[in-house]
Amino acid sequence: MIRGFTRLNYRPLSKLISKTSLTQRIIPTFYTRSFSISLTQYHGHLKTPVPGEELKITFIEKDGNQKTFDVCEGETLLDIAQGHNLDMEGACGGSCACSTCHVIVDPDYYDAIPEPQDDENDMLDLAYGLTETSRLGCQVKMNKDIDGIR
Repeated sequence: MIRGFTRLNYRPLSKLISKTSLTQRIIPTFYTRSFSISLTQYHGHLKTPVPGEELKITFIEKDGNQKTFDVCEGETLLDIAQGHNLDMEGACGGSCACSTCHVIVDPDYYDAIPEPQDDENDMLDLAYGLTETSRLGCQVKMNKDIDGIR
C-alpha cells in the first residue's frame, strides 16, 4: 500500500488502461474524420457586382499574362486575387501582419490610393522586391477612384 492511498482508490495503471491503448480509446474519431477542401471562390466572400456599378481591376501575373475582373467597391486586392485563384498568398489572412500579399501598383493609380498607415509601412519594409509603388493587397480597397487599376 502506498502512503496516502487506500486500497479502494488505488489502482495500478495497467488496470486503468485496458488491452487497447489509451489513444485508440480516446482519439479514434480524430483520425477517422475525413478532411475536405473547397475552392476559395466557393467560400462566398466576394460579392457579385451590380450591373453598371462594377469596377475593373487587372492583375499582371509573373509570366506576363493579364487577367481583368469586374469587382465590387470595398473588396481588397487580396480578396479579389484569392477569390479568382491567383497566386497571392496572404498568410496572415489580411490582418496586415505579413508581406506575402505585396503588390506593385501601376504608377498612374498609385496616387489615387489612400496613404499607407504605419502598420502597412512596417510590413512593406519586409517585402521582397519593394518599389516606390508597392502596397499590401490586404490594405488596398477598391473604390471608384481606382477603377481600372493595374
